Amino acid sequence: MVTRVAVLDRDVCIKERCGYVCSKVCPPNRMGEECIVVDQSTGFPVISEVLCIGCGLCVKKCPVQCIDIINVAQELDKPIYQYSINTFRLYGLPLPVEGAVSIVGKNGIGKSTAIKLLTRQINPNFAILDKSLTEQEILLRLPLETRRFFSSTSSSVRFSLKPQHIDRIKDAFKGTVAQLLAAISGPAAVSSATSLFALDKILTRNIAHLSGGELQKVAIVAAYLKDADIYYFDEVTNYLDIEERLRCAIILKDLSVQKKVLLAEHDLTILDYVSDYVYLVYGEENVYGVVSHVKNVRSGINEYIEGYLKDENVRFRQYELTFNRHSEDPLRTPALVSYPAFKKTFSEFSFSSEAGEIKKGEILGLVGKNALGKSLFVKILANAEKADEGVGVSLRVSYKPQYVSASAISVAEFFRSSGVSGSIFEECKSKLNVSMLMEKLLTELSGGELQRVALTVALSTPADLYLFDEPTAFLDVEQRFEFASLLRKVITENEKSAFVVDHDIVFIDAIANRLMVFEGQSSVSGHATAPLNKRSGMNAFLKAVNMTMRRDRENFRPRINKPGSALDSEQKASDQFFYYER
Repeated sequence: MVTRVAVLDRDVCIKERCGYVCSKVCPPNRMGEECIVVDQSTGFPVISEVLCIGCGLCVKKCPVQCIDIINVAQELDKPIYQYSINTFRLYGLPLPVEGAVSIVGKNGIGKSTAIKLLTRQINPNFAILDKSLTEQEILLRLPLETRRFFSSTSSSVRFSLKPQHIDRIKDAFKGTVAQLLAAISGPAAVSSATSLFALDKILTRNIAHLSGGELQKVAIVAAYLKDADIYYFDEVTNYLDIEERLRCAIILKDLSVQKKVLLAEHDLTILDYVSDYVYLVYGEENVYGVVSHVKNVRSGINEYIEGYLKDENVRFRQYELTFNRHSEDPLRTPALVSYPAFKKTFSEFSFSSEAGEIKKGEILGLVGKNALGKSLFVKILANAEKADEGVGVSLRVSYKPQYVSASAISVAEFFRSSGVSGSIFEECKSKLNVSMLMEKLLTELSGGELQRVALTVALSTPADLYLFDEPTAFLDVEQRFEFASLLRKVITENEKSAFVVDHDIVFIDAIANRLMVFEGQSSVSGHATAPLNKRSGMNAFLKAVNMTMRRDRENFRPRINKPGSALDSEQKASDQFFYYER
């Protein structure tokens, strides 16, 4: 038996403006059935998943592409949760275990929904939408292991949650960082956590005035300080640099020795380092998600990369995510542009850069801790800032800034006003999955959706030099690989060039030909090296943050070595912090 899932995005559906095309073209409707009917109370079409034959005509004819009809290749039981009729539903549930467990999957696939269920922000409804189930009715419908977990957590088990949307903290609390942390725990614990997470400099800052990275750290510390049995962390690396990510990873790993920790995260290196076990979540974005069996972290991540679940015998992706085994040789193409050494001085921050050049068909990765001048460097190249010594680039430039602003216009209007078109634009719309967003306002988009729209515009804009500042923020693992592939195609096939600032080592390793390393003291002074070959650049960068990495022996994905381990010590003694071969 085939499980059929029908989803209609009511945020996009234009209801009566399209004349309900979906109901008119539906074959069962034309045969007298009521497969697609209009709900008189809401004015939206409702699709019967029982009567639907999966022909796809309504999907093809919908003028705003707001319908998804998915024929699931495997037979699924009732979902553990469905939001409402013709909306997203989740099958199965990950469970915290002793140690650290992570949830791996695309955006819009149910990871945050799973955490909401585990923390009882919402209750399982098993797609029963016409009544609220009692606690006893819920427990009776749950699988045995999940029932035991829900029974235990309904009484004495305490939990702490670091939410995905950290910006809401600014609305929920008015005061300083110190006041927020003091409201959670005692002075001794706050002092210890402040030192552990390096928050000393911002304790007196008002929550409303924090940057994204500062707010992320405060949210993590607030969750960490709570006295709980289970700790849930929903996305911890957004806005953080690699040093801060590693610091948090080490702390959460230590926490998992004493307490249960469950993490939802997209940075594979951090997720791999923290976790003992993983659950993989697969399905269709904003349509349905299926939770796999629990797996050992290494084999689980490798199965996710391969796109095939061995125990379940399920292929959920038709291609494997691939990694290079060795660092790339420098390109022998001519230089697109050279720039001289330059400086930029502010009242509290000074920056300097060595002279350099970027070659045709080359991507330069910009790596280093936060607040050392990486964003300033690309702003100067984009002529959004002026260097003290007047550096400018007389080329066509396409620039995707670190923070993307949104106005109250639709995505379609934004694309038209940006003047983008052509084959690259169509490919970006498809591979970055923005076609479904065309009728939405920019102000209605999530962080990941807005990022994908901005990347589509930047990549599709005709230019000689492309500048991307933190393009992977809010993107899931697969979206990062899709963007990496698109970027590579645009740059190499058209002999263009790109500077890319990012903190995801896996992503930088996948796209960069050479690296520029930013050194100095955060928020005080920064210095950019000339472009270095990949081995030298990565070694210099990882040495600065005192971290070593290796490649997985099966698929060559980058992995962090445990600090103080035999391999960590061996690589440091050899002065080989990455691309190390034994």
